[in-house]
Amino acid sequence: MGHLIDGTQTEYVRIPYADNSLYRIPDGVDEEALVMLSDILPTGFEIGALNGKVQPGDTVAIVGAGPVGLAALLTTQFYSPAEIIMVDLDDNRLEAAKNFGATQTVNSSDGKAIEKIMELTGGKGVDVAMEAVGIPPTFDICQEILKPGGRLANIGVHGKSVDLHIEKLWTHNITLTTGLVNTTSTPMLIKTVQSKKLQPEKLITHRFHFADIMKAYDVFAHASKEKALKVIISLD
Repeated sequence: MGHLIDGTQTEYVRIPYADNSLYRIPDGVDEEALVMLSDILPTGFEIGALNGKVQPGDTVAIVGAGPVGLAALLTTQFYSPAEIIMVDLDDNRLEAAKNFGATQTVNSSDGKAIEKIMELTGGKGVDVAMEAVGIPPTFDICQEILKPGGRLANIGVHGKSVDLHIEKLWTHNITLTTGLVNTTSTPMLIKTVQSKKLQPEKLITHRFHFADIMKAYDVFAHASKEKALKVIISLD
């Protein structure tokens, strides 16, 4: 229900102030695709692509190929960047990223992601780095790969403090943005789903009935082993 309000997973939900906080589903639109618009797509778009001010011809690195990172990958392509480098520990998710439009992938499990990205960019770094995990190591990667004038769009939710290397970055004229999704982009995203310009249902890898919800949680808890991206729970 919100960042500081308990969520809910049940057959029916009473939404306070629903007239001001919900968007009506258009007739004929794939409801599974629209489930992706409940959080990950507007988050990746607003906090990633919009905050990062992605421009045509930019080189973009997205650190974290989970559902939110992949949503950022899908929506970043609205702005025709020249390169999108996807960074993750999981080869399966990196392969999915290639299918969704990443031009380069970097497996960061060896601790050499920064060196690999700098090599891919000819030592220049990236125009936009998106942090889509929310842990210190991925934030470190992002601030180390920015070119002068670059933008760091922090999407991930951080539970621990990170080190901001201002002693290096202060001369580089970088921009750092943070924030929570406000979903003002949802009407536009719905239209892109209606027109099939955006097909977020491709992120769905598993489906379960409501009675098997605990099994669904177990699959998602072992996402790498199960090759899981997004899990759909249905009442049918």
